[in-house]
Amino acid sequence: MCAVTRVLALLLWAPWQTLLGAPLAELSGDQRFHIFLSNNLEFTRKIKRDVTALQHLVCDTFQLCKEEELLLLRQDLSIAQAPMERCHGRSFQAEACFSQIREGLRTYQSSLDAVLELLPGHAALVESLQLDAANLSSNIQHQMEDLGLATVMYPTEARGPLPAFSSHFHHQVGTFFILADFQRFLETAYRALRHLAHL
Repeated sequence: MCAVTRVLALLLWAPWQTLLGAPLAELSGDQRFHIFLSNNLEFTRKIKRDVTALQHLVCDTFQLCKEEELLLLRQDLSIAQAPMERCHGRSFQAEACFSQIREGLRTYQSSLDAVLELLPGHAALVESLQLDAANLSSNIQHQMEDLGLATVMYPTEARGPLPAFSSHFHHQVGTFFILADFQRFLETAYRALRHLAHL
């Protein structure tokens, strides 16, 4: 029975070692790393709250509140989405996930320009959100460099002008989806950082 237990323990333990990879597994006891994770978990929560505030503004101002009612319109819009497959489940790879979070924050920082155009009366909130996204991306970049983690670069589409919305209504719907996508992205980023903090 003891032998069976040992085999099961190894089977359960091995995938996590594969997911963590080196050298991140060696950093699980690194105090600097855990301070970084704690600080940026709080920072991510702050960004999520600001995105939620903008989503409520879009809902209250334009009566665009339910994603399922707008899905058919999405296919007509050119809305960039940041890939996060390296931050999910068995595809989780810490260094690659950090890189995807960093690149995704840059994508949404740029996409928020469309939100700013639609909500000029709330420029302070949108610009603060863009600055926070840039700062979180920079935090991750510097921490990866400080800890000697590999920087994984993913091909991204060249950042051109803002999406060319064919109507003011499409601009409203596009803003709705930019914020909805950003919120999902932040949820995934938050779960990934929290998982690493609990190792």
